[in-house]
Amino acid sequence: MSKVVHRTIREQIVSHLRTEMLTGQLSGGERLREQHLAERFGVSRGPIRDALLQLTNEGVLVARQNRGVNVREMPSETVRPLIVDLRRRLETFALDTIFDDIRPEDLEGWRVNLKSFGTACEQQDMPVVVERDIAFHRSIVERAGDGGLTAIWLPIITHMLLPYSRHRSLLESFREHGGILAAIESGDRALAVERLQQNIQ
Repeated sequence: MSKVVHRTIREQIVSHLRTEMLTGQLSGGERLREQHLAERFGVSRGPIRDALLQLTNEGVLVARQNRGVNVREMPSETVRPLIVDLRRRLETFALDTIFDDIRPEDLEGWRVNLKSFGTACEQQDMPVVVERDIAFHRSIVERAGDGGLTAIWLPIITHMLLPYSRHRSLLESFREHGGILAAIESGDRALAVERLQQNIQ
């Protein structure tokens, strides 16, 4: 039986804002105002302040004295290939590290994620698509059991737009994730690493 995860108001707000930044709905340099966000989400300013602080600590937002909080500018096209390469190196290192110790519960968690991801792709539900996409990759990094690795990975993933536009259909992204999982299930380390690298662009 899958575990039901209840997220706090802060976590839900963080997820929404992160999705909007990763998909370009919030532009680099755009200012985020506590009062406006509190009205938008129908909450007090406390959870908003906590959410903005978390995203600032992650490096997604930039806080400037007397100037509020702004969305960090996305990397230029010159820098982006370097960031993509760093992300590939981190995630493939994590997958290679855990490959011989992947447990049935790991596979089941990835299958549940993939099913939810596929449904979101079919329904064009972008917030859930982004959330499930990131959750899959994050689970691989976290499974490596080194908090420092996750701390390095998180700012990288949140400093780049997720280029779903490269697909003719969101289901192509779903199939890429399915291909990674199929390779893991078959025990083909090299193929799993190759498919993971191809998915990160």
